[in-house]
Amino acid sequence: MERYNLIINNPLYQEYMNQIQEEEKNRTFCKHNIEHSLDVARIAYIINLEKGLKFSKDLIYATALLHDLGRCAQYKDNTPHHKASAKIAYKILSECNYAEIEKALICDTILNHSGDKDLLPDSFQWVFYQGDKLSRQCSICEEYHNCYWSEEMKNQRILY
Repeated sequence: MERYNLIINNPLYQEYMNQIQEEEKNRTFCKHNIEHSLDVARIAYIINLEKGLKFSKDLIYATALLHDLGRCAQYKDNTPHHKASAKIAYKILSECNYAEIEKALICDTILNHSGDKDLLPDSFQWVFYQGDKLSRQCSICEEYHNCYWSEEMKNQRILY
C-alpha cells in the first residue's frame, strides 16, 4: 500500500478533514476538501512527469493531502494555515512511516506553498506550488467576481 493511503486512513487526518468540511459547509468556492487535494496532487504529478523531474509520486500525493489541514487553525484563531499545516503534517507523517528527510521536504514545501518566497524553478516546492494554484478553475467558477484573488492570480484557462 502506498503510504499516502495511510495518510487518508489516519484518524488525525480524518478529524482535520471533517473539521474543514464543517467550517466550509457554507463556502461557495475554493473549498479545501479531498477533491482539491487530489487535484493538486494530480496536476503536480503531471508537471513532474512532463518536465522529467522524477519526484516521487508518494511525496507529491502526501504533500497535497496534508497541505491545507491547518485551515482549521486559521478558521479558529487566524493562525496562518501553512504554518499549522506543517505542524499537523509532521505528526501524521511520523505515524505513516515517512523518513525524517521526507518529512522535512514535505513540511518545508507546505510552509512555502503560499508563494511567499521565490521558489527555484523545477524544485519540488515549485512543482507543488504550480499544482496548487493551477488546481483552481477560476475561469469557469460561478463565484469568479466575488473572489478575493487578484485578476493576476486567477486561472483564466484550463492548463491540465
